[in-house]
Amino acid sequence: MNGLLRYMANLLLFATLSTGLIGSAFLSGFAVAWGMNSRPPQGVPTKPALSTPAPPPQDLQQAFKIFWEAWHFVQDEYYGEIPAPQTVTYGAIRGALQTLGDPYTSFIEPNIARILQEDASGQFEGIGALVRMNSDNKLEIVRTFEGSPAQKAGLRAGDLVLKVNGQSIVGYSIYEAIALIRGPAGTSVTLTIERPGQRDLFEVTVTRARITIPTVEARMLPENIAYVQLFDFSAQATRQLREQLKALLIRNPRGLILDLRDNPGGFLDQAIQVADLFLGEGIVTYERMKDGEERVFRSRNGDIAERIPVVVLVNAGSASASEIVAGALQDRGRAKLVGERTFGKGSVQLAHTLSDGSELRVTVARWFTPNNRAIHGEGLNPDIEVKMESRTGTGDVDPQLQRAIEVLLQEP
Repeated sequence: MNGLLRYMANLLLFATLSTGLIGSAFLSGFAVAWGMNSRPPQGVPTKPALSTPAPPPQDLQQAFKIFWEAWHFVQDEYYGEIPAPQTVTYGAIRGALQTLGDPYTSFIEPNIARILQEDASGQFEGIGALVRMNSDNKLEIVRTFEGSPAQKAGLRAGDLVLKVNGQSIVGYSIYEAIALIRGPAGTSVTLTIERPGQRDLFEVTVTRARITIPTVEARMLPENIAYVQLFDFSAQATRQLREQLKALLIRNPRGLILDLRDNPGGFLDQAIQVADLFLGEGIVTYERMKDGEERVFRSRNGDIAERIPVVVLVNAGSASASEIVAGALQDRGRAKLVGERTFGKGSVQLAHTLSDGSELRVTVARWFTPNNRAIHGEGLNPDIEVKMESRTGTGDVDPQLQRAIEVLLQEP
């Protein structure tokens, strides 16, 4: 058993101290996943674990002796079943990470890490809804995708999923809940739903399908206003957004609404390129490392949407890459922000794949707007605040969108 404990110690120390950097990217960190398809915010590069962890420094070896001293008493005296070594290891890693006080430096077990890796493909098997954990730690449907099984089954924004196939998921993490709801296309899952304004719970059975999540949706609104919604900053975001903008701008709209609500973020390069579509020469964002090193990311002249009047819609679900883009357009006077204060996720994580398939994500830097405003923990305040607790159906009035239209109609 002592050999096993030494292995656990080495694994723990390697997992908490490994710091190799492989480039700049970021994860939104916002507790939103791409619905029951469990598409998470993207953009975290992955570094494989070393085949043999390096021995920990002598001072740390000495400090961790107290851990083994305490665990020895637990093994000898605990009245009950001792958890499996892997469970103890994972718990020790989580405990060590909690001492950092950073919720974004995190450990992800192999079964959840596999979900995240699979989802990077852009196609998923699930029911087709965007979800998040609300303040009561209940899984809330933010929206269903057009034509998805979730939409066809009658699920809608604001619905709370309390059980999956009769098993309560209240108190589960978002990915634990998603892991239960996911499944092969053609199979069914029964969800117990709490709907605001409806007294009784009810069940909905949904047949899972293979779903491709759209990155961009675009259309023309009344009064010759163009509208485009960007759902995330995945690898195809800029290309798809540029294509939609070209189709809209041909119609010579008087203004454009860029909807970044509930957009959890994605790849850094996509954030810079998306901002560049609307900005001329200048700074988009600063990245600052813990050692004081600073990188400046810039936009260039000559892209397609640099002159059209723009309003950006944001809310508490706009995080990370969304905040980089919105902050750049706001600071440089390019667009007004309408909606609610953004999430405030301005830190950069790098992911390390450990030897058992689990992942460690480590915060390595933070982002700042062109005017040197901190994003992390602060968020962005809209120029025009418009509250909207939730969207409860596709036919309901959207006060934030309506206010954005009014702002553009007031433009010369």
